[in-house]
Amino acid sequence: MTLIDTRTPEPKRLIPGATGDWEVIIGLEVHAQVLSQSKLFSGASTTFGNPPNDNVSLVDAAMPGMLPVINEECVRQAVRTGLGLKARINNRSIFDRKNYFYPDLPQGYQISQYMDPIVGEGTIIISVGPDKKGNFEDIEIGIERLHLEQDAGKSMHDQHPSISYVDLNRSGVALMEIVSKPDLRSSDEAKAYVTKLRTILRYLGTCDGNMDEGSMRADVNVSVRRVGEDFGTRCEIKNVNSIRFVGQAIEFEARRQIAILEDGGSIDQETRLFDPGKGETRSMRSKEDAHDYRYFPDPDLLPLEFDNAFVDSLIAGLPELPDDKKARLMADMGLSAYDASILVSEKAIADYFEAVADGRDGKMAANWVINDLLGALNKAGKAIEDTPVSPQQLGAVLDLIKEGTISGKIAKDLFEVVWNEGGDPNRIVEDRGMKQVTDTGAIEAAVDEVIAANADKAEQVKLKPSMAGWFVGQVMKATQGKANPQAVNALVRKKLGIEE
Repeated sequence: MTLIDTRTPEPKRLIPGATGDWEVIIGLEVHAQVLSQSKLFSGASTTFGNPPNDNVSLVDAAMPGMLPVINEECVRQAVRTGLGLKARINNRSIFDRKNYFYPDLPQGYQISQYMDPIVGEGTIIISVGPDKKGNFEDIEIGIERLHLEQDAGKSMHDQHPSISYVDLNRSGVALMEIVSKPDLRSSDEAKAYVTKLRTILRYLGTCDGNMDEGSMRADVNVSVRRVGEDFGTRCEIKNVNSIRFVGQAIEFEARRQIAILEDGGSIDQETRLFDPGKGETRSMRSKEDAHDYRYFPDPDLLPLEFDNAFVDSLIAGLPELPDDKKARLMADMGLSAYDASILVSEKAIADYFEAVADGRDGKMAANWVINDLLGALNKAGKAIEDTPVSPQQLGAVLDLIKEGTISGKIAKDLFEVVWNEGGDPNRIVEDRGMKQVTDTGAIEAAVDEVIAANADKAEQVKLKPSMAGWFVGQVMKATQGKANPQAVNALVRKKLGIEE
């Protein structure tokens, strides 16, 4: 397949070298474990964390005479993922044998797809930013293909000083290999791509995206070239298991290649590994080409075929995806692109927000979810699933603000109480006397007292009206934050003779 470069080099993405500017070309092959209860060609469990070799059938262990049987749920999940990537679904695909030897590959080959994958070309829209002006740039990244394949087992080299062990729990687990086109031009774009892809998979429920458990990992292909030149020789960095490491691996590898080329050397096509501790890549083996794997159709498996009715049934069950949800939140609730992007970044966050915003002011709900809830979760090192404040509790806080029962400042204190102690916000306000003071007479008395105690500053206000804010603050302090802020501001300005 001929790759066509359609992106114009942009100065902000170029890497300066000793002899001029360089452009980095990046393509990603993301391996996403299919969410299914059993493996691609056997009924063995896919449960993570079971004892070594506990999830192994005779098929997974490649015992003689054992034949693979396709798991229909894995096919459904692959097609649903293709639809989520706005990709072409191929009603006929073929499973091939990819031949290579690894100790943790019992068959001596991997059942994969090569010439005829289940999913063809698609697209992902990523947002990169913000820049210095707070703006984001939307970039379309092409998807080359998505194919189904088996995972290999796992070799364990740290269990014995002189012996390696093999765990076949992962052997035969269904993987979707999602291959991007070489459209990425920076580590930031690559990180945004993996983040967006993981978000889409989680919305669809086709992969949990837990990179720390190995259920999603990336092979990163990196090459560099001078502006205007053809694609350079690429190196593949295998099995990168975090978004942060993807960025670090690209940064190091690009500069390594630039240094070699500027010194008059050439880049060897090879497979490399990323060492997170040292922040560098190192050579693993020479890079194989497709002919090295001696692909041929698997004789034990017929071509995989399904009709349009099967695809249509899956289309009907698709959830609202991140881009569509973002557009709806912006259109229906007037949210900014930045706020909407944060809220749809994880399905659990979006679900939480929509529960809070139901029947309430969307912008107000977004502000509290993003700044207060997510801020507190980040500080506590918690995920949205572990929040101690339910959507119903936060919604009750917002209702109390809207009703005028509490002020914004009291609401912050109330949120802290609910976060730390739980309980019904309405009951907490009643029991702890947290209602704001709306009695004009009581507020006026507090304003008079503050002005009388600061007569010198009251005189200065005539020359500097902005000092009225200081008096408002003092009154709020004197009333322990319970006075209605609007009433305080109006009375302070009236008492000090400040014209509206």
